[in-house]
Amino acid sequence: MRILPFLKNSTFYFLVIFAGTFLQVYWAMGFLSDNTSSHCLECSFFEDIFLYSILTGILLSLIFSFISKINNRFLKIAAELFFTAATWFFWNYEIFVDRESSWSTYLLTEELFATLYCSLFPILTMSVLVIFIINYRSILKRNETS
Repeated sequence: MRILPFLKNSTFYFLVIFAGTFLQVYWAMGFLSDNTSSHCLECSFFEDIFLYSILTGILLSLIFSFISKINNRFLKIAAELFFTAATWFFWNYEIFVDRESSWSTYLLTEELFATLYCSLFPILTMSVLVIFIINYRSILKRNETS
């Protein structure tokens, strides 16, 4: 009987995280959409971020399912924000390296700073939005019982 609520929450988490990941990566790294991928010359930018969004949705929905057991609301939201921002920064970095710096001569620090510069605002904005949407139901439930 406990599997149904788990699947329901995981599916909800997956859909929200998938959409948030897709929008964030496209917002932050969309200027590289016309650049050729260095690992796959035929791969489109859309295909890459679609795959990254699916992987992120699966990974973070599982992590968020375990994090949802935390009773401390501040700690729970901080953990969700950390995992979301870290994962998205990793994907943005991966896209930047694949579509920009691999075709040029960037140092590691230059890659990191360029990625941070392009993705700081989109990551902050979309991660707060995604975490709010995910936690909005629990906030409503707590207010109804009070």
